[in-house]
Order: sequence, then structure tokens, then C-alpha cells
Amino acid sequence: MHPCLRLTGDSSSDKNWASNGCSADDHFGVRRGGGEAGQCIKARELVPSVPEESPRKRRAANRLSTTPLNSVPTAKMFTGIVEILGVVSALNPSDASGGTTLTISNAAPVLVDCNDGDSISVNGTCLTVTSFTESSFTVGVAPETLRRTNLGSLAQGDSVNLERAVSSHTRMGGHFVQGHVDTVATIDSKTPDGEAVTFRLRPRDKEVMKYIVEKGFITLDGASLTITKVDDAQGWFEVMLIAYTQTRVVTAAKPVGGDVNVEVDMMGKYAAKSVEGYFEGGGVPLALQKLIEKIVDDKLAALQAK
Repeated sequence: MHPCLRLTGDSSSDKNWASNGCSADDHFGVRRGGGEAGQCIKARELVPSVPEESPRKRRAANRLSTTPLNSVPTAKMFTGIVEILGVVSALNPSDASGGTTLTISNAAPVLVDCNDGDSISVNGTCLTVTSFTESSFTVGVAPETLRRTNLGSLAQGDSVNLERAVSSHTRMGGHFVQGHVDTVATIDSKTPDGEAVTFRLRPRDKEVMKYIVEKGFITLDGASLTITKVDDAQGWFEVMLIAYTQTRVVTAAKPVGGDVNVEVDMMGKYAAKSVEGYFEGGGVPLALQKLIEKIVDDKLAALQAK
């Protein structure tokens, strides 16, 4: 019970909270009929003030208090909707490991709820935050990551696409993105189409072409985009950037010959593996089996018609 209140009344029907030495004006928000009482101005003045915790300590404490001791870290996911453009302010190559430490500045919007160890997508590459300030953060980039992505070609002052990992209240505006770059693609051409620009890209690893389909999803430098055209024989695909997107992703400013990080849609990988398992005798669900058989029959009928 609040120290300045007392419970009056003999029966449950007429019990009530009453002031004990305080005026009615000292109280606000008092709940009648039981429960916690509202604050008292006088009593509040008697309570010694406690120094406020820093936001960083409070976030860490909240995360510890809400994380079960036996919990297993969940996989980090992204949506492919770039939040902001950050700027590379420092690169520190490590002679010992062959990796690099990157410091990204102008990143305040993605750091408001950041903790050490959080994941942030940098040009579509899932990286772990090792330290941060109000407007910048540092990540380590392993040698394997440098080999498989375009992060190794970054220079001080370059812009990068940034996105935080999804949370329970994130809107899925793009598609499921892992932040695991599959290959790097070279920009073959940039063709204006009204206010939009069509990019033709040629992936370094031709194996990814089997996962790239017209009107499907693809992630370029961390941005979720729709594939507009595919040429498997020539080994290229196209995407279109509208005027709005051009101002919000780094890919738009890259020249012909520039490199772009590519992550194909993971659903395409799962579908391909299921189909391969079917033809190898591994078996697949009946619904998928019927779909495969229909696709094969349609292809054969089209060939016979020619």
C-alpha cells in the first residue's frame, strides 16, 4: 500500500482508499475499490532520486532480463528494404587474419536500439556490430566475406546500404533475406526507361542463374528487387530501379563494370533442392510431385508442337 493511504470501510462493498495526512489535491490517478493507488506528490518528494541509467545500460539490462537462460540464438533475417545510406569512415586491414575492420558513420537511425553483437546488413552482407556510438558502428569482415562480396573494394567515403535485422513488429515490405551473399555480379549496362533505369547484370558464379526467374525476387547490395528479364543462355538478368529507389540505394550510382552483391531468393534454393531430390529418387511431397510432372508434360507438349 502507498504509505500515505489507508483502507476504510467495514465490508467489501464500502471499502475505499482514504488520504492519511494528505489533501485530495496531493493525489492523482487513485484507483477506487482496491488495486494500486496513484502517486502522491508529498510522498514522491520524500523518495530520494535515483540516477537515471544510460540508454545503453538499460537496453542491455532489458535484453538480459527477457532472454531465457536456455534460449538458443535465432537466425538473423532482413527484408531487403534499405533503411538508410551509411558512409565508410574508416578501414583497418588486419595483417594477422587477412580480414578488415569497417567503421560506418552517418548511421544514427539504425543505432537507436542497437546492442553489441547485433546484426546489421551492410550492402546485403550480414555483419556483427562489435562497437558503436550514437551515429557510427564498427564491424569485422572476415577474409571469406571479402572474397565473396564487394566489401573488399570499399574505400573511405563510400556509401553503403544499411538495414537492421527484422524484429517482431517489422513490416515485411520486401522478401526474406538472409544477408548471405551468393556471388558478385558485374553491371553490363544501364538503360534509361522514362524515369526508371534498367540494369543488366552478369553474375560471376553462373550456377546461381538456375535460381533466377522472371518476376522473382533477388537481393542486390541488400535491396529487394524484382527480376524483369532473364537470359540463361547468355548468363545475365535485368532489374529496373524506379526514380524513388535510385535515390535510396547505392547500386543506382554504380557505373557500368561496377560490382554488385547478389543473394538469390532462398525459396528458389529450397524448390530446386526438392526437384533435384525427386529426380534422384529421394521423393518429394505429392503436391510438388504433381506440379513437377505437369511442368515436364507441358514442356514436352510444347517441344512436340514445334
